Amino acid sequence: MIRIFVKYVVKIFTIFLFRVKTVGQENIEKGKPYIMCANHSSNWDPPILYSATKREMYMMAKEELFKNKFIYWAAKKTNIFPVKRGRQDIESIKKSLKVLKDNKILAIFPEGTRNGIQKRGKIQNGPAYLAARTGVEVIPVKIEGNFKPFRKVTLYYGKPLNFEKYKTNKPEKESLDQISNVITKAIFGEKIEYKNESSKTKDT
Repeated sequence: MIRIFVKYVVKIFTIFLFRVKTVGQENIEKGKPYIMCANHSSNWDPPILYSATKREMYMMAKEELFKNKFIYWAAKKTNIFPVKRGRQDIESIKKSLKVLKDNKILAIFPEGTRNGIQKRGKIQNGPAYLAARTGVEVIPVKIEGNFKPFRKVTLYYGKPLNFEKYKTNKPEKESLDQISNVITKAIFGEKIEYKNESSKTKDT
């Protein structure tokens, strides 16, 4: 109940402040697990993605945020869990695998930090590892806008990326790099395709 209330309040606020629009949510089927990967240029990215996406989702967030008692409480109520950046985090991996096994959406910002692609030239391999371990499809999401009040922010949900051919319990780095490269191109480079190319941008 708290999760639904928080999502509704954040959705209304962000629509008012940023005129949030979405394109391509028809690419997200009901009842299927997905790894959702989005670019990260603003602190507003997580709440906007969380509230704009119609289906319930779980989301990773850097563990430093959870030192704040209020954020810790709110995160627990809204399906947000911590991840330790810069090293392998067994607990977050286990949590992620369970979310996907339960046919839920797991949202990750693979840059690892704001504008990470500009800083390090590549995304992290975490989403690639989960895709290779589970065979779950990846939804690339491009969040576009300058995040100035009353300026439009648009979320483009791309077609699912299938990495079933890489599925293994022990994916090799070469395979992970290949998967990450495809995800990077889908978010930052190549045009994202939609099931209905002629569809108009829709209000969330």
